[in-house]
Amino acid sequence: QVRVAESGGGLVQAGGSLRLSCAASGRTFSRYAMGWFRQAPGKEREFVATSTSSVGDTYYTDSVKGRFTISRDNAKNTVYLQMNSLKPEDTAVYYCAASAVYSSTYYRISDYQYWGQGTQVTVSS
Repeated sequence: QVRVAESGGGLVQAGGSLRLSCAASGRTFSRYAMGWFRQAPGKEREFVATSTSSVGDTYYTDSVKGRFTISRDNAKNTVYLQMNSLKPEDTAVYYCAASAVYSSTYYRISDYQYWGQGTQVTVSS
Protein backbone atom coordinates (compact mmCIF):
# COMPACT_ATOMS: atom_id res chain seq x y z
CA GLN A 1 0.00 0.00 0.00
CA VAL A 2 1.33 3.41 -0.97
CA ARG A 3 0.28 6.40 1.09
CA VAL A 4 0.11 9.78 -0.56
CA ALA A 5 -0.28 13.12 1.21
CA GLU A 6 -0.47 16.62 -0.25
CA SER A 7 0.36 19.90 1.43
CA GLY A 8 0.88 23.53 0.52
CA GLY A 9 -2.53 24.70 -0.60
CA GLY A 10 -3.98 28.03 0.43
CA LEU A 11 -5.43 31.34 -0.63
CA VAL A 12 -3.53 33.52 -3.09
CA GLN A 13 -4.31 36.51 -5.25
CA ALA A 14 -4.44 36.24 -9.01
CA GLY A 15 -0.95 36.43 -10.45
CA GLY A 16 0.58 34.91 -7.35
CA SER A 17 2.36 31.62 -6.78
CA LEU A 18 2.02 28.52 -4.65
CA ARG A 19 4.03 25.34 -4.38
CA LEU A 20 2.27 22.11 -3.59
CA SER A 21 4.12 19.15 -2.14
CA CYS A 22 3.21 15.50 -2.21
CA ALA A 23 4.94 12.89 -0.10
CA ALA A 24 4.54 9.23 -0.96
CA SER A 25 5.54 6.14 0.94
CA GLY A 26 7.30 3.17 -0.59
CA ARG A 27 10.82 2.04 -1.33
CA THR A 28 10.45 2.34 -5.08
CA PHE A 29 9.22 5.92 -5.30
CA SER A 30 11.59 6.64 -8.17
CA ARG A 31 9.69 4.13 -10.30
CA TYR A 32 6.27 5.64 -9.63
CA ALA A 33 4.55 7.90 -12.04
CA MET A 34 3.33 10.85 -9.98
CA GLY A 35 0.46 12.98 -11.12
CA TRP A 36 -1.47 16.06 -10.08
CA PHE A 37 -5.18 16.40 -10.73
CA ARG A 38 -7.69 19.03 -9.66
CA GLN A 39 -11.39 19.27 -9.11
CA ALA A 40 -13.27 22.54 -9.11
CA PRO A 41 -16.74 22.83 -7.55
CA GLY A 42 -19.35 21.24 -9.76
CA LYS A 43 -16.78 19.89 -12.19
CA GLU A 44 -15.12 16.58 -12.81
CA ARG A 45 -11.62 15.84 -11.65
CA GLU A 46 -9.14 16.74 -14.36
CA PHE A 47 -5.52 16.03 -15.16
CA VAL A 48 -3.01 18.79 -14.46
CA ALA A 49 0.51 17.38 -14.72
CA THR A 50 2.53 14.21 -14.41
CA SER A 51 6.09 13.11 -13.88
CA THR A 52 6.20 9.69 -15.38
CA SER A 53 9.51 8.39 -14.09
CA SER A 54 12.76 9.22 -12.37
CA VAL A 55 14.10 10.21 -15.79
CA GLY A 56 11.98 13.27 -15.52
CA ASP A 57 9.50 13.01 -18.34
CA THR A 58 6.76 15.52 -17.65
CA TYR A 59 3.45 16.35 -19.26
CA TYR A 60 0.93 19.10 -18.66
CA THR A 61 -2.58 19.95 -19.57
CA ASP A 62 -2.67 22.85 -22.01
CA SER A 63 -4.22 25.34 -19.60
CA VAL A 64 -1.24 25.22 -17.23
CA LYS A 65 1.65 24.93 -19.68
CA GLY A 66 4.19 27.66 -19.07
CA ARG A 67 2.74 28.44 -15.64
CA PHE A 68 3.00 25.20 -13.66
CA THR A 69 6.04 23.00 -13.19
CA ILE A 70 6.08 19.49 -11.79
CA SER A 71 9.29 18.20 -10.27
CA ARG A 72 10.36 15.39 -8.00
CA ASP A 73 12.96 14.67 -5.36
CA ASN A 74 13.35 10.91 -5.28
CA ALA A 75 15.61 11.06 -2.22
CA LYS A 76 12.72 12.63 -0.30
CA ASN A 77 9.92 10.60 -1.93
CA THR A 78 8.31 13.90 -2.81
CA VAL A 79 6.83 15.49 -5.90
CA TYR A 80 6.13 19.20 -6.23
CA LEU A 81 3.84 21.37 -8.26
CA GLN A 82 5.08 24.92 -8.62
CA MET A 83 2.19 27.11 -9.70
CA ASN A 84 2.93 30.59 -11.01
CA SER A 85 0.74 33.27 -12.56
CA LEU A 86 -2.27 31.75 -10.87
CA LYS A 87 -5.72 32.56 -12.19
CA PRO A 88 -9.13 32.39 -10.50
CA GLU A 89 -9.97 29.46 -12.77
CA ASP A 90 -7.15 27.49 -11.11
CA THR A 91 -9.25 27.39 -7.94
CA ALA A 92 -9.84 23.75 -7.07
CA VAL A 93 -8.95 20.93 -4.75
CA TYR A 94 -5.65 19.57 -5.96
CA TYR A 95 -4.97 15.87 -5.67
CA CYS A 96 -1.72 13.99 -5.90
CA ALA A 97 -1.70 10.47 -7.24
CA ALA A 98 0.81 7.68 -7.61
CA SER A 99 1.01 4.89 -10.11
CA ALA A 100 3.13 1.81 -9.53
CA VAL A 101 1.94 0.17 -12.71
CA TYR A 102 3.10 0.89 -16.22
CA SER A 103 0.66 2.71 -18.44
CA SER A 104 0.93 4.10 -21.92
CA THR A 105 -0.76 7.23 -20.67
CA TYR A 106 -0.70 9.00 -17.35
CA TYR A 107 -3.41 11.60 -17.77
CA ARG A 108 -6.39 9.44 -16.84
CA ILE A 109 -7.71 9.00 -13.33
CA SER A 110 -7.70 5.25 -13.93
CA ASP A 111 -3.94 5.30 -14.55
CA TYR A 112 -3.32 5.88 -10.83
CA GLN A 113 -3.84 3.47 -7.94
CA TYR A 114 -3.08 5.67 -4.95
CA TRP A 115 -4.53 9.07 -4.12
CA GLY A 116 -4.11 11.72 -1.49
CA GLN A 117 -6.93 13.51 0.30
CA GLY A 118 -6.44 16.73 -1.62
CA THR A 119 -5.45 20.26 -0.75
CA GLN A 120 -7.52 23.37 -1.46
CA VAL A 121 -6.13 26.09 -3.71
CA THR A 122 -8.15 29.28 -3.91
CA VAL A 123 -7.16 32.11 -6.24
CA SER A 124 -8.91 35.40 -5.65
CA SER A 125 -9.43 37.96 -8.38
